[in-house]
Amino acid sequence: MATPSLLLLLADGRFPAGAHAHSGGLEAAVAAGRVTDLASLEAFLAGRLATAGLVGAAFAAAAHRAAVAETAGPVGPARSARRSGALARLDAELDARTAAPALRAVSRRQGRALLRAGRAIWPNAPFADLPATPGGAHQPLVLGLLCAAAGLSRVETATIAAYGTLTGAASAGVRLLGLDPYQVQALLVGLADACDGTAADAARAADDPPERLPAAAAPLADIHAEIHATWEVRLFAS
Repeated sequence: MATPSLLLLLADGRFPAGAHAHSGGLEAAVAAGRVTDLASLEAFLAGRLATAGLVGAAFAAAAHRAAVAETAGPVGPARSARRSGALARLDAELDARTAAPALRAVSRRQGRALLRAGRAIWPNAPFADLPATPGGAHQPLVLGLLCAAAGLSRVETATIAAYGTLTGAASAGVRLLGLDPYQVQALLVGLADACDGTAADAARAADDPPERLPAAAAPLADIHAEIHATWEVRLFAS
């Protein structure tokens, strides 16, 4: 099956959602001396995919499921209320899985940026059903609704989410460590199967209730995020 052009567009780092401003925690890991070369970058990316990648992809897929599940029957307040309830549960559960306040703020900030793009491109999508939480909805929830509006599948939605956790940090590695960009791209090629596997696992998990979605954690990443947020001078927002 051919890859839909919309999948490529939404996965592209040039999509106007501000992803280029974030390093996925790599800047703090480099400063701490934990990532110093291509091998340690690969380990960092693999760990990120297994934790934040899996969780984010599962919640994006679950938000996609919530959007698609409420398309049958007449349009009206009842349908919107059901979707709003499902998305509110997902937002609360993802908040509970994001231990660091700095990372919660980053997720909601990225959600706001993605929502601006989504509303401009798909003005009839049910973005109004996202929870009206302080700071806005978490980024994976916005991504799920955006992908549903684009007509992408649940697996494709999870793939975009998982892929994004790799590429942002990989690109930051080139800038922070002066790595050869060709070697970094080769590293990403080597992680492609793991990325696809993570997306497939996340898409399957989306059938579970929000309370049972993946909760893989990375405590050191949480600590790094809190430290990074205190820096007065930094190259990336996170």
